Amino acid sequence: MRSRIDVLLIDDSVTDLRLLLELMTLRDLRFSVARDGEQGYRQAVALKPGLILLDIHMEKTDGFTVCRRLKADPGTAAIPVIFLTAATDLVTRLEGFQVGGVDYITKPFNETEVLARVGVHLGLAARRVSEQAGQNEKGEDAHPLSTPDEVLVVAAQRILRESIASPPSLDELALRVGSNRRKVGEAFQALCGQAVFAWLREERFRRAYAMLRETELQISDISDALGYSTPANFSKAFRERYGLTPTEIREGAISPP
Repeated sequence: MRSRIDVLLIDDSVTDLRLLLELMTLRDLRFSVARDGEQGYRQAVALKPGLILLDIHMEKTDGFTVCRRLKADPGTAAIPVIFLTAATDLVTRLEGFQVGGVDYITKPFNETEVLARVGVHLGLAARRVSEQAGQNEKGEDAHPLSTPDEVLVVAAQRILRESIASPPSLDELALRVGSNRRKVGEAFQALCGQAVFAWLREERFRRAYAMLRETELQISDISDALGYSTPANFSKAFRERYGLTPTEIREGAISPP
């Protein structure tokens, strides 16, 4: 069964949108348009399009931020996102893939390329929807819908895990999930029962515990990987948290936390 909306176009350029609309019409695709990132995110949640074409560089909420939020929301996480950009540098492209994009279309648009990429990813998306429907018929539960706070926390946690050795400031974290420091702090407190960096401290302990028990990495390497200033500080933090040193934890003197 096809989605009510085949393609959601999110771009703040009138010129680019006009061309994309013409191309969608040529393919007889059902589409919706958003002129900024916030509106685009809301439409994605409401419409569940088969595919999203998302401009990276928008004045308010940029495309990477929108994509992080989409991928943190179980209701929209499976929707493929193709980024639209004039940038051709590798760093930008890698960041797009890291936040969950499946492809890029470069500006200025080549009509043949746009239609080809849209066609391929709509086909793949339709196949995934069909497979998911089959699983649900077998009695497998679908993902529950998330609240905005849950989406915010999941997106922020993903960023913190990916940069655990050198995490962003609270202001930068909030910016990257399209929010502000107060909302992020309140969401963490409500859902995790902890402040943001208290949660991160516990996440470091969880990650370190697993590395100590499941790898043969040197304790100094684990300390560096998790952002501790010195192995001595790492060991001190562990003794305060668990009552045992990392060496004792590695030797199996404590059960999993």
